[in-house]
Amino acid sequence: MNTPPSPQRVPITFLPTGVPGLDTVLGGGLPEFSFNLISGTPGAGKTTFAHQIMFANAGPERPAIYFTVMGEPPIKMLRYQQQMAFFDIAKVGASVQFVDLSALLFEAGLDAVLARILGHVEAVAPRLVVVDSFQAIVRAVTTSAVQSSDLLSFTQRLAMHLTSWQATTFLVGEYHDHELQTNPVLTIADGIFTLSQQVERNSVVRKLQVVKSRGHAAAPGLHTLHITAEGLHVYPRLRSSHPADAPQPRAALERGCSGVPGLDALLGGGIPAGDAMLISGPSGVGKSVLVAQIIAAGAAQGEPGVIAMFEEHQHDYMRRAASLGIDLAALERQGMLRLVSIRPLDLSPDEALATIHAAVQQIGAKRVAIDSISGFELALAPSFRMDFRESLYRMVGALTETGIVVLMTMEITQNTTDLRLSPYVISFLTDDILLLRYVEIAGRLHKSMVVVKMRNSAHSTDVYRYEITDQGVIVRETLHDYHASASRLGVVREEVYPGLVDTERLVLRAVLEQHGSTAADLAERTGVTGSALAAALERLIALTYIRPLPDVLGPHYQPVVTQRTV
Repeated sequence: MNTPPSPQRVPITFLPTGVPGLDTVLGGGLPEFSFNLISGTPGAGKTTFAHQIMFANAGPERPAIYFTVMGEPPIKMLRYQQQMAFFDIAKVGASVQFVDLSALLFEAGLDAVLARILGHVEAVAPRLVVVDSFQAIVRAVTTSAVQSSDLLSFTQRLAMHLTSWQATTFLVGEYHDHELQTNPVLTIADGIFTLSQQVERNSVVRKLQVVKSRGHAAAPGLHTLHITAEGLHVYPRLRSSHPADAPQPRAALERGCSGVPGLDALLGGGIPAGDAMLISGPSGVGKSVLVAQIIAAGAAQGEPGVIAMFEEHQHDYMRRAASLGIDLAALERQGMLRLVSIRPLDLSPDEALATIHAAVQQIGAKRVAIDSISGFELALAPSFRMDFRESLYRMVGALTETGIVVLMTMEITQNTTDLRLSPYVISFLTDDILLLRYVEIAGRLHKSMVVVKMRNSAHSTDVYRYEITDQGVIVRETLHDYHASASRLGVVREEVYPGLVDTERLVLRAVLEQHGSTAADLAERTGVTGSALAAALERLIALTYIRPLPDVLGPHYQPVVTQRTV
């Protein structure tokens, strides 16, 4: 028995809107021949929105007509709109025509307006038609004897004619929420876009919502909208990828080298791929240096990285890193690094992610640093700060679900009464937490670190001392004798090795921790190199703290003493 073929669906052609981010919100673009309503309050960007879509699509084979009704005269509107980068003056009068219907509406009424519109449509055969402001027609007839049924009939006849001419149409108006619920346009519109402005304290944020999209699914929610000299830019609301697009589970835990001597051992072998790590600590402990070093190490291993800075300018960041032996400028020239300085006020989380995501796409980044969460929060518009944790959760998830390692720095106030990891209670958002703190050792202030949490791996729970050298961060010895102090800082008993200076003591500690090492390993571990390292090793041997053992790769230095403190 033959099965009759199933009827094929009529395909829908989608037009590019020319508005960055809007095609993503619409799921591919604007359906051709659709009947659309653009609504919003004054100043929300409705006219610019319609113009940008029209100029992006208008051409010899797709002419456009822009009707104005009781709005700005065309000459005035064009004077301002031509300041936008998308405005092509060469198309005006050729592919794009402007027709003013303001006087005709008052003198002759709805039928005359409809006849004029249809006359132009028949003469030009446009593929794009905009009526701005359609709400002016509604208000004009509601103040006269015209019944609402006549307005509905007018709207339906207009839509029917325009659709029969295979035109994509837009009706622009200053609608309010209560008007949208009763307006007859709603019953026949294929798409409804609402543009709004939210004012809170000194902050103004524009937003776009796709209220209705017939025949295809649009991204739900409110999407941030910016108007610049380039025109409108929509930043789609953050959301997780479709399950089909999600990365496949890894058969084994993949790790990347941190590039920080001694840190990989604390992390159980390195940073797990796709993890989000929070590096938390008080001011001055080296959080930014640490993330820059990790990003640079990844780039050196073929894993491009992005650093998003919310507190410093790019040149200052690069100069400070260079003074510590981290050449970010060279990595950027090689295309292995993108530095993104994000410091505007009234920022939205969607805008921040769009900026970071663009940099990630440019170089195929595998590591991303957000420096810092504190600066990110301050850059947000007040309306977004209320949902800061939710915004951060969505942003981090959007990055890590693609296998990217995300590093975040957070400034905290250190004390000994509690162990605070962040002031926002966001530690649950991260897979790994590295806590940096100050400790007092024999009357001197030192820095320490401890891995508080690793969700996907075993890790060291010891507290380690570390230093910031001209070669970056280097993890030193463990602090087994750490204990709390009323001085609000940790106090550690000092190691005693008579007759040694600081450099010699540093090398000895490295030999003790590694239970023997070569000169090359010691140089990497301590940052002491060349003649300084040779002199330190010679003196340690003379004082019988260590002894050299012959090896094919050179002397292997073994400890003679054990670690001791007073």
